[in-house]
Amino acid sequence: MIHSVKRKRIYRVMARFCCIFVCLVIAVVLITGCSPTESDALPGYIEGEFVRVASKLSGQLNVLSVTKGARIDSGVPLFTLEREFERQAVNQAKASVQEAVHTLHDMEKGSRPEELDQIRAEIKEIEARLKLLKLEYSRRTRLYRDKSIAQETLDITTSEYQQTQANLQRLRATLDTAKLASRIDRIKAAQSDVDVKKAALAQAQWNFDEKHQAAPQAGLVFDTLYREGEWVGAGQPVISLLPPENVKARFFIPENQVATLESGQTVFVHCDGCGEEYKGTISYISAEAEYSPPVIFSQVFRTKLVFMVEAVFPPEVAAKLHPGQPIDVYLHEHNPNAS
Repeated sequence: MIHSVKRKRIYRVMARFCCIFVCLVIAVVLITGCSPTESDALPGYIEGEFVRVASKLSGQLNVLSVTKGARIDSGVPLFTLEREFERQAVNQAKASVQEAVHTLHDMEKGSRPEELDQIRAEIKEIEARLKLLKLEYSRRTRLYRDKSIAQETLDITTSEYQQTQANLQRLRATLDTAKLASRIDRIKAAQSDVDVKKAALAQAQWNFDEKHQAAPQAGLVFDTLYREGEWVGAGQPVISLLPPENVKARFFIPENQVATLESGQTVFVHCDGCGEEYKGTISYISAEAEYSPPVIFSQVFRTKLVFMVEAVFPPEVAAKLHPGQPIDVYLHEHNPNAS
């Protein structure tokens, strides 16, 4: 009788324990079903692809027209380097074109004996100048071998020497043509000279324009890399722009889920303090697997093989996001405030 009572008590205790365990399991299931698991969120960050605006020519930064953090439209002036030398070169090239055009028109009207004398005088003048340039070229070549002068100094002398040689050859050809009975060759030579001078003018104008840069795209002035008065080397960026279309989400998906994604698919992005869910569109899925990058601090992703995925946003959304900002990406619409 005593053993029977004990068994009944043990059965009642076990029954109560089973009921409590079942209730706990149901509660865990309900809680888990109401809130997303860690594996639902794909970790990532915001990436920005910057447009770094530079001049192909070097010079002192005279004018910086924008400030860091400003949002600007396409075509807005960004900066201007010192370009007085280029301005004078343009004026000189314009004068050379006018002179060449006048010479061509004069030849078309008919030759005069004075023209031959003028060409001969020009040839003598250039020959004398060429002798001096040849000596200077030889001298600077030796100095360059001794590493006494820079390559740029030698290049300037070489260019001037070669240009003078070309001018001498041109004038000699012009003189030979002028002696011919037929005038058509002289006119063609003069026309060629006009074309050469116009090409030189175009080059001088390009040099002048290159030292003034405007915004190639609308966007955020992410950074200004030089201050007014500083020397800027050729090809060195002065302004770093971030167009809205260059802001993207970069996240990582496990290799066993990558087959479920496709380009153009909508994803849902959450970030700390954003207060709302942003929709992005998948633009790129990497074809190469990699291990979880160190920047992704996730216990779930620590040892997984993942694929990198990129998604883009509408401009009005991209303007609210910042490069380096950590995010959580969901493949389905998700309410972060749900319990």
